[in-house]
Amino acid sequence: MPEISVILPVYNSQDYIKKAIESVLSQTFADFELIIINDGSTDNTLNIINQFEDKRIRLITQDNLGPGAARNNALKIAKGDYIMYLDSDDWFCSEALEIAYGEATRFGTDLTFFQMINWDGEVFYENDWFDMKTFDESFENRVFSPTETPGSIFDLSVGVCQKIYRKEFLKSIDARFPEGIFFEDMPFFYYVYLKADKISIIKKHLYVRRKHTKSITNVVDEKFFDTVPAGQVLLDIFIKNGWYDAYKFDLLAYKINGPRFALRDLPLKDKPHMFDLIKKDYEQIKQGQYYDDFLAELGPVKKKFFLDVLSSKDYEEFSKTSH
Repeated sequence: MPEISVILPVYNSQDYIKKAIESVLSQTFADFELIIINDGSTDNTLNIINQFEDKRIRLITQDNLGPGAARNNALKIAKGDYIMYLDSDDWFCSEALEIAYGEATRFGTDLTFFQMINWDGEVFYENDWFDMKTFDESFENRVFSPTETPGSIFDLSVGVCQKIYRKEFLKSIDARFPEGIFFEDMPFFYYVYLKADKISIIKKHLYVRRKHTKSITNVVDEKFFDTVPAGQVLLDIFIKNGWYDAYKFDLLAYKINGPRFALRDLPLKDKPHMFDLIKKDYEQIKQGQYYDDFLAELGPVKKKFFLDVLSSKDYEEFSKTSH
């Protein structure tokens, strides 16, 4: 059995998939399987994948179900003791698997973070988010648990590709991605992080994120409608697992901010629909048991946004009252 299963969902990535696959096959660590899930690609992606002849590649072809379903389906058949994820437009640094596996096995962690670096097509550049600046030097070269980071979990990178996971841990907690929505990394990460007992970090860049015009998080478009259902899933996870009271101040702010910033940054043509999604969500909150918490816990800016949405019948009215 391989030590690591690398899971690579692919949808219409003909311009980038070759480099992603090559970055796995050329690793200094050889004991892995690469599970590629072709998620209903309609371009030349599948032909490019089929050009690779390597027994470590396992190819799954499915209808276009989205990245959440693709990752879930791959995890079901993964044979490795550890799981790593790769996005089809990104790539691993040459020693990524060796370093990540070495750290995870040395400490016996449930999950281990490592640094990522961005590439804009011309230069590499770092940022605090993917450099894990939230974790100071006191977290290095040891194991820690979520109880040591109570006030900073919403400052952590939720990117699923930035970690190596122990497969039996993921299976023991029935870790699954929400299906049918984007931003599926976010609820998955918080569930896994808060369920983990043993976590560690590696302050080395093991992964390159390609920033381009089609990146999900680089262009604010209709995909950002899904910040609403993703936030609903996240809130439900915290409530069901008994984490709500301990984290509610930061949790409610986090839930408000995702759709709030999306509404601010979306093209004008998409704002009315985004507003309607947010308003429907807030109307449900108003009818539920946590409404008073939103009023009590939100800071003034987020509280005003929350109440302005509730009091406005549509985006046009909201836009006149929200300044």
